[in-house]
Amino acid sequence: MGLKALALSALLAVTAFGQNIVGTWQGTLTTPQRDLRLVMKVTRADDESLKAVFYSIDQNGQGIPGNAVSLQGTAFKAAIPAIGGQYEGKLSADGNTITGTFTQGGPLPLILMKATPSTAWAIPDPPPPPKLMPADAKPVFEVATIKPSVPDSPGQGLNVGRGGGNAFTTLNLPLSELIKFAYGIHAKQLIGGPAWLESEKFDILAKPDVPGIPSGPQLKTMVQKLLAERFGMEFHREKKELSAYVITVDKAGVKMTKSEGNGVNLPGFGGRGPGAIGVQNATMAEFADFLQARILERPVVDQTGLTDRYNFTLEWKPDPTQLAGAGPNAPALPQNIEDRPDFMTAARQTLGLKIESGKAPVEVIVIDKIVKPTAN
Repeated sequence: MGLKALALSALLAVTAFGQNIVGTWQGTLTTPQRDLRLVMKVTRADDESLKAVFYSIDQNGQGIPGNAVSLQGTAFKAAIPAIGGQYEGKLSADGNTITGTFTQGGPLPLILMKATPSTAWAIPDPPPPPKLMPADAKPVFEVATIKPSVPDSPGQGLNVGRGGGNAFTTLNLPLSELIKFAYGIHAKQLIGGPAWLESEKFDILAKPDVPGIPSGPQLKTMVQKLLAERFGMEFHREKKELSAYVITVDKAGVKMTKSEGNGVNLPGFGGRGPGAIGVQNATMAEFADFLQARILERPVVDQTGLTDRYNFTLEWKPDPTQLAGAGPNAPALPQNIEDRPDFMTAARQTLGLKIESGKAPVEVIVIDKIVKPTAN
């Protein structure tokens, strides 16, 4: 056999082996809470790259796209940025089993078996897309219950539509955080007010008077009205030159995945443990608001010019200021924390975003009056 024929045989063998990964794979993930059946559908694009979509069929039928899908020899990898997850495994010699690890917060073993038409699990229909509030609606909260949070209870959140419907809820949220959300400002842009703005936390359940999921501006307008009506908030605006961070696109270009939206017009931001976040359906302006509210110590200005919505996961080595507010119930630092880059480097390498410091004239809110909430 000549050298060219030998090389061609080797190439064909590699190609045939690589094709084994295409198909439907399924397995059961055992978590501390319950067992979950997972399905992974792998396809090959026209350019020969691999694509994967994941389904957690015991939770819903919504497909979750993977990216960075690869098969190098027998080593298979796929990231799942929408949930901050990853799957890595080794393909068996017969091409019918992947023995690997599913990671989302912590690693769990997961063996996937290649399914046939007769053995494939049925994937339920995905939930219908949420109904959106009309764009020209001017909603208010027709009912709002405000209660002091249970002292020392874990967790903190701000959500819309959790569990169905379009209710707005907060958990363990200081009023200062609610003000920053309503007006899209950093802590350094909020001046004045009593000490209890930071120390006292509230659980809120508020229902809009218009059906459908509100847009970001509609939600913020409703929260602004709630602050005025139930907390008696009065304020005025001033301009100050402050140190700020400016976000632009790095010269290497954007590395984020565009969101398909699925009928949702609000972003989702979720913590994945210290130094890790998962972002879904967010514009860069919304991401900048999140960064200045939760991650960075200065106001953040979006100058990327990007208008699309994106999904991504970002991991970095947090500095002491980013860990300071975690409190005594903070989760343990991941084992690979020392191997991660700092936040600015991670944003450039993972997202294609450059974040630089500078000074800029920034609007601040000065509180003139605010009181503890009126009775429900």
